[in-house]
Amino acid sequence: MSGVVVDRRGDVLRVRLNRPETLNALTLDDIAALHAALDLPPDVRAVVFEGEGERAFSAGMNVDTFLSFGPDGARAFIADLRDLLRRVRTAPVPTICVVDGYCLGAAFELALACDLRVATTRARFGLPEIKVGIPSVVDAALLQQYVGLSLAKEMILTGDHYSAETLNAFRLCNEVVLPEGLDAAVHDMLDRVCGHTRTVLAAQKRLFEVWQNTGLAEGADRSVEEFGQVFAAPETAAHLERYRAALRTHD
Repeated sequence: MSGVVVDRRGDVLRVRLNRPETLNALTLDDIAALHAALDLPPDVRAVVFEGEGERAFSAGMNVDTFLSFGPDGARAFIADLRDLLRRVRTAPVPTICVVDGYCLGAAFELALACDLRVATTRARFGLPEIKVGIPSVVDAALLQQYVGLSLAKEMILTGDHYSAETLNAFRLCNEVVLPEGLDAAVHDMLDRVCGHTRTVLAAQKRLFEVWQNTGLAEGADRSVEEFGQVFAAPETAAHLERYRAALRTHD
C-alpha cells in the first residue's frame, strides 16, 4: 500500500512520505501515488514534498524493489520514475522539497527536480546507488549544475552522504535552518512564491524547462512567445492594476 499522504491546506498541496519506520523508503505504490498527487487542481498555487518524522525525508527506493528486476522490468521502473520527476520539474506551480534527516537516492533526485529546497542542519544528502550496484540516473544529471562537476562526480562515484552544511556552500538548498525553525522557513518561502498569478507561475515554469533544454537563441525566442501569451489572461491585467495601485500608496 502507498505510504504517501496528500493534504490540501488552502491553495498549497502538501505531499508527505509517511513510512517513518523505514526512513520513508519508497515503493512502487508510492511512485504511483506521487504521480496521482501531481494531477493538480487548477487553484493549487504550490506543492510541498515532505517526510514524516525527524530521521529522513526519504532514504530513496526500498532496495527490495530491485530484487526481482531483469532488464525489461528495470527499464520500465526507471522510465516511470523519470516521468514522475519530469512532472515535478514541469508542474505549473512552484515545488518545494522539505528535508529533515536523510535524503538519498531517488528521493534526492526528487529534491533536485523541485524548484526550491528547505532543509535543516541535520539533513544529509547522497546518491548511494553505486554501492548497491546500480548507476545514479535521470535527475541525478542535474546535480552538477547545483554543486559543480567535480563534487557531483565525487558524490555519485563514492555514494557517500554529505551534510547540508557542506553542500550549503554551493547553495544546493535555498534555506538551511535549525530543526525548530523548519516550519517557519517553509511558511516564509510559501509566502514569497504563492502571491503571484498562476498564469505567470506556469509561464515561468515552462521557461525554466526551455532554458534547461535549449540554447540561448531558442530560449530567448521562446521567452518572447511566453511573454506575449501571459497578456491573454485577464488576471494579468488585474494583477498589473493592483501592483500599480500598491506602488501609488507607497509614494
